[in-house]
Amino acid sequence: MSWAVNKSVLLTSTTIALSLVANVAFAGGFALREQSAYYQGMSFAGYGTSGDSISSMFWNPASIIGAQQGLTVEAHNSFIIPYSEINGTLSGGGLGTSSVGSGDIAADAWVPASYAAYRLNDQWVFGVGVNAPFGLTTKPEQNWAAQFYSRSSKVFSLNVNPNIVYQFNDMISVAAGVQVQYLDVSLKSADATSAGFARSNEVSGDDVGFGVTAGVTVRPFEGTEFGLGYRSGVSHTLEGDLFLSGTRSAVSLGVITPDMVNFSASQQVTDKFRLLGTVEWTNWSRLKAPRAISDATGATLTTLEFNYDDGWFFSLGGEYDFNEKLTLRAGLGYEISPIDEEIRSTRLPDNNRWWLSAGASYNLNEHLAFDLGYTHIIPESTDINIDSNHQDFNATFGTYSGEVDSHVNIIAASLRYKF
Repeated sequence: MSWAVNKSVLLTSTTIALSLVANVAFAGGFALREQSAYYQGMSFAGYGTSGDSISSMFWNPASIIGAQQGLTVEAHNSFIIPYSEINGTLSGGGLGTSSVGSGDIAADAWVPASYAAYRLNDQWVFGVGVNAPFGLTTKPEQNWAAQFYSRSSKVFSLNVNPNIVYQFNDMISVAAGVQVQYLDVSLKSADATSAGFARSNEVSGDDVGFGVTAGVTVRPFEGTEFGLGYRSGVSHTLEGDLFLSGTRSAVSLGVITPDMVNFSASQQVTDKFRLLGTVEWTNWSRLKAPRAISDATGATLTTLEFNYDDGWFFSLGGEYDFNEKLTLRAGLGYEISPIDEEIRSTRLPDNNRWWLSAGASYNLNEHLAFDLGYTHIIPESTDINIDSNHQDFNATFGTYSGEVDSHVNIIAASLRYKF
């Protein structure tokens, strides 16, 4: 099979897989960090430097200078097994009091990602990644206590990111790329005006938007590397519908996904051991409060109150070459969520969390390698308090106070092939 056919099959299969996957957000907000089995094993420490995997291009396109002459392709698969349950009480409104729990609102998910890189010569490398950078699926029990504040939520994305790298010399490389992103959103809550609250209000829409990526890597000394990566936000005008109290209206929602800046470092400590680290900033505060605008009248029909803070992620990891074929790795990460108790909703009860990870790579031969990564995520104690000071509060519904019990396990695997 030719190189072109192999590349086409890899990217096409990933696109089909991404169209089927049920996404669950397990980076801050509704972002998906699970883009690489290789870096999963280190809690994504050093993900913007030029390691053995070209999946680093998601965070820093300049990092694919590690690609050998010719074509390299990779397929990554992350299996996310979350648990999240909310228990609390709705009271004080005109719809009665309820303490019915949400049940497990999270769904297991499979998140695939594919990458290809072609090194033309000593200076130029071309790459492309196909990913789902944002995703969310939450679905509590239909008639749970806070059903008027949220029922199901769904965010789906598909992003194609071609990029080009120029390597000035062994020390410096720079890169730039383009993002083409599809985004689909659907948010539901119980309709208090329907008999038995059986009906749901819903706002939904989808759109294709465009953005950029950029990056630089610097190797000031032998065994030392720094990487700086940037993924821009993507502006979307979601065209869809608002179904409210039995009336359907065509609406448009202006949404800008957050841009991200990350800094990574890799240090060769011994011939067999490397220490890696990452600091990541995500501009969630730009999301603000998108409005659903009526296509017919231009009036604002509803507002989605996000008003997130910015998010931060820190990680430190290491990898050890056990022998020529087997590499072991581990990492620890800490994430500062863009959501705190002041704005935390029943729709996305996010909080700060710890990432504990381990992984390994096995080189079957000079062309084929496999990666495994495992992460256990431990969120901090999480409360929800929707009262008169909360942005979601509705006096008709009343106050809701609850606690969230959650944890996440992630198992990731990948195949890397160098032609």
